[in-house]
Amino acid sequence: MSSALLEVIKNHRENAEIYTDQLLCVKKSFELLEEINMPRGLLPLEDIVEVGRNHETGFVWLKQKKVTDHCFKKIKKTVTYAAEVTAFVEDRRLKNITGVKTKELSFWVNISDICIKDPESKKIIFGIPSGIRRTFPASAFEEEEEKKEEEKTKDKK
Repeated sequence: MSSALLEVIKNHRENAEIYTDQLLCVKKSFELLEEINMPRGLLPLEDIVEVGRNHETGFVWLKQKKVTDHCFKKIKKTVTYAAEVTAFVEDRRLKNITGVKTKELSFWVNISDICIKDPESKKIIFGIPSGIRRTFPASAFEEEEEKKEEEKTKDKK
């Protein structure tokens, strides 16, 4: 990360709500996605140790213990989430994202923008810094979370 970006991030952390309890972090990450009308399975982070949000600027960050790779089976895409993921959020959109990459052909590319332009279409659009965009069904990211919830319930029984 460039020093300029680190300085911008530092400034947005001021006046932010910060949570460090692991269970509360998971809860807050789900609440955030629900609040901005995005699928709950969009950020399948593991071992979240910090969630922060500056409501004034829309800046959020999520820290996890280590890098996480996740395969969204329905769309056959592997996504890598860095130990820290940051973004600016608004209704149906995450923009200026850092810490999220996906593999296209044989190259890893940074995801910089995720949005749902038309809620009726139930399509989610992923953008990279060069402006290229890919569209997928939003359900591909909802089902992932539902399966995870089912597995946790089975483990408890």
